[in-house]
Amino acid sequence: MNLSTRAVATACASAAIAGGVFLGEWGLLAVLVALVVAFAAGWAPLLGLPAPGGTFFVVALPGLGALAAVHVTTTEPWLRYLPLVLAMGLLLSFTNELLRGDGRERLVESLVGGVSGVVVAVSAAGWIAASKVTDGMALVILCAAALAAASAVSATRLRGVLNSVVTLVGAVAVSVGVASVLPELVPLDGVWAGVVAAILVSSLQMLFHRLPALREPRAALAVIVLPVAMSGVLAYVVGRVLVA
Repeated sequence: MNLSTRAVATACASAAIAGGVFLGEWGLLAVLVALVVAFAAGWAPLLGLPAPGGTFFVVALPGLGALAAVHVTTTEPWLRYLPLVLAMGLLLSFTNELLRGDGRERLVESLVGGVSGVVVAVSAAGWIAASKVTDGMALVILCAAALAAASAVSATRLRGVLNSVVTLVGAVAVSVGVASVLPELVPLDGVWAGVVAAILVSSLQMLFHRLPALREPRAALAVIVLPVAMSGVLAYVVGRVLVA
C-alpha cells in the first residue's frame, strides 16, 4: 500500500468520524471501536514486535476501555477515568511480558512498543469527550474535516518541507471554510484545527515514510488509523482551550 493510498484511507477514516457523530454518541462509539481494533491489529506488525498476539490485547483492551469510560461519563471532567485506564494498560503491558513463553527476547522493545500503542489507542477516546463539550458536534466535524483535508493533500507527489507547507495550507483552508458555515464556530477556530491537523499528519508521514514494514497490510492499517486515533485528545484540547 503506497503513501497516496494510505493518505486517502486516513481521510476516509476521518470522514467516518464526522459521519459517526451525526448518529449520536453510539454512532461515534461504533466508528471508534472499529478504528481501535484495526489499530491494535496492526501495531505489532508495524513495529515488528516479537509477541503480536499479546500486543494486540495489550493495545485493544485499554483502548476499548477508554472509549467505554468516556462514553458512560455524564459530567465533567469527561476524561477523569483516563489516567486509571492508562495505569491498567501499563500493568497489562508488564503482565503480557511476564506471560511470554518465547524466552522474552527483545523484552524492552516489546514493552515500550506495547505501552506506546496503549497511549495511542486510549487517545481515541478524546473524540467522544470532544463531542460532549459545548457545540461538540460542530467541533468534531471541524477537527475531522481538518484531518481529512490534511491527509488528502499530503497524498501529493511533493515531498519534504514543500509537502508540509502544502498540507498546512490545504488543511487550514478547508477547516476555515467548514468553520465559516457552522454557526457555532468562527473562522479562527478553523485556523487552529487546520494547523494542529497539518502538523500531526506531516510529522507522522515523515516518521513512517519508506518504512519496510508497511508492505504488510496490517501494518499499513495501523498507520492509516494512527493519526485519527491521536487526533482524539488533540480535538478535545482544541475544543476546551482554543475554541471555547
